[in-house]
Amino acid sequence: MWRRRREWDDGDDTDGDRAWKEFGSQAESRARAESRAQEGRRAREERRGWLRWCPRLRTVLLVPLLIYISVPILIRLFPVLLTKFVYLNFLAFPFFVDFRQPELLLNNTINLYLTTEPGVMVGIWHTVPNSRGAEAQGKDQKWYEKALGDDHPVIIYLHGNGGTRAARHRIQFLKTMGAAGFHILALDYRGYADSSGQPTENGFTTDVLALYDWAKARSGNSIILFWGHSLGTGIATNAARKLQEERGVQVDAIVLESPYTNIREAAAHIPLTKIYRHFPGFEYLILDSLALGDMFFRSDENVQVLSCPLLILHAEDDSILPPLLGRKLFETARSAYKDKTKVKFITFPKKLGLGHDYISFNPEVPALVKDFLNIK
Repeated sequence: MWRRRREWDDGDDTDGDRAWKEFGSQAESRARAESRAQEGRRAREERRGWLRWCPRLRTVLLVPLLIYISVPILIRLFPVLLTKFVYLNFLAFPFFVDFRQPELLLNNTINLYLTTEPGVMVGIWHTVPNSRGAEAQGKDQKWYEKALGDDHPVIIYLHGNGGTRAARHRIQFLKTMGAAGFHILALDYRGYADSSGQPTENGFTTDVLALYDWAKARSGNSIILFWGHSLGTGIATNAARKLQEERGVQVDAIVLESPYTNIREAAAHIPLTKIYRHFPGFEYLILDSLALGDMFFRSDENVQVLSCPLLILHAEDDSILPPLLGRKLFETARSAYKDKTKVKFITFPKKLGLGHDYISFNPEVPALVKDFLNIK
């Protein structure tokens, strides 16, 4: 009996033992299956999460790409869009300026308006030399007009794109040159500030020549010079060339501050176009579209025709229009001028930090201009 009991104990499992083992095995299998199911659900949830984010990610990546690609195409199809980028006349900063009251920003200055052609009236500030500041107090426009004939040199100031004659660096120019004994007529071209009309290259020339005629009729024997800055340098050479070719009259001198050779080459160098310089069709879609928008500003061609004294000023740290453009323009002019002494190029070192807009902040500028023009 005992031996049989032992044999039974030491032998195969009973049905109950096998049932318990099978039950445990099934439970373990179910647990593993449930674990795998949970892992599957988590994976599916993660995938669904990525799927939810994918459309947003595609949008975030696709929209800038579409804009980047579409801008050059739209410019080619609608060149008028490019004129907005070039002229920036819609950026009328500083805002909320009362142009009729320049005395709020400047001494010895009066506001006036000039009709340059039917339907176009441009705003102008006239600053008289500081030496006449005491006399100018409370005087009207007639006094200012008469003052133009006092033998002080007269600058017709042609600003760059964007902003108005009230911009900070332009105000500083009026102060600097007024203190140096110059009259300054600061013009806002058609479409800028409080001037009527729409900006066009030919229209700018019309505005400048109308102001030149107005000033010439009142300035007697005073020197009149065109001073262009940035975009205004092309406007200055356009006006001077037309004055010479169509009337046989030379402006007394031209000063070009931060100039370029022509608008096409300028557009190829400004920071705004940097992201497109390696874009397929950059020249065709963007640069060639400037001509479709009737924008040329060919200073490099104009200076080959001119013969009046020409002074070019450029800062070495100009990040908008690099000084190589100013030097190239100088070399073109110098090779064309018979009298090489009439052309001069002055650069300002990086350490001065004058950049594109602030050459007029350098107190040495008036003396440099006077020395070049032989003005005491």
